[in-house]
Amino acid sequence: MAITKAVIPAAGLGTRFLPATKAVPKELLPLVDTPALEYVVREASLAGLRDVLMITGKTKGAMLDHFDRLWDLEAVLEQKGDIKRLQAIQDSAKLATIHATRQHAPRGLGHAVSLARKHIGDEPFAVLLGDDLIDPRDPVLPTMIQVRQRLGGSVVALIRVPPEEISLYGSASAQLVDPALLAGLAGPESSGAVFQLSDLVEKPDPGSAPSDLAIIGRYILDPVIFDALEHTEPGRGGEIQLTDALGDLASRPASQGGGLHGVLFTGRRYDTGNRLSYLKAVVQLAADHPDLGKDFSRWLLEFVPQLTLDHDG
Repeated sequence: MAITKAVIPAAGLGTRFLPATKAVPKELLPLVDTPALEYVVREASLAGLRDVLMITGKTKGAMLDHFDRLWDLEAVLEQKGDIKRLQAIQDSAKLATIHATRQHAPRGLGHAVSLARKHIGDEPFAVLLGDDLIDPRDPVLPTMIQVRQRLGGSVVALIRVPPEEISLYGSASAQLVDPALLAGLAGPESSGAVFQLSDLVEKPDPGSAPSDLAIIGRYILDPVIFDALEHTEPGRGGEIQLTDALGDLASRPASQGGGLHGVLFTGRRYDTGNRLSYLKAVVQLAADHPDLGKDFSRWLLEFVPQLTLDHDG
């Protein structure tokens, strides 16, 4: 079955970015001149996922407004002859058909995904987390979709991380899939090996992780995930963890929608999950910006030698 729907959980309070997120959803914080959420929706759209359901929370209406037409603003830009900015705000409204449902309490990522059941129905679908931005030059979703079509079950994106960082992610035991099963599979060079996964652990304690393979925020899920989530007890942090439900799927037979695979991603990725990583993402994207990149990089080369770690000096 073709995959056309994507779910973007976006109900978090963004407390790590207060006071900026007191009235502005963290998903709309700009990366240079584009909100993080627009990067995510554009990624879904380019992969053919043009039916997007956002799982929102209170005060998140501005996220939906961003993807709507603003006729007054368009008229002003058109009157001024500012065609470039006019096209930019019109393009964001054309990326996908946006739907929304609300998560009324912070009960975890698994619970947020479960709220998509009515909209998704019996179709496979994608989940994209807004804290993980994938560079459009290194798409991973198309390869993940092809792996799902070839092997069935569900598929996650993986990265390798140092031992001291694995406790920040979900981790899994992994066995390489026979390359013969993937013959002819088209995919970007940024997508490497494909693994069969088992023994998933959400944010394992240091030294107890099953591998150095970490699950990042891209998923292609079989609809049987909704049954698994319905029977998933609260886990780490007292929340319903998507990782725990995926572990259930990994042990189910393929005839029941089970099986779990991971695509190793080695391309460019930007983490916006906390203030420091957000600032790094802004600098990386600003250096590559088509209008500002050259001047910004020149300034950066002049500024960096002046830096000091002594903030008192």
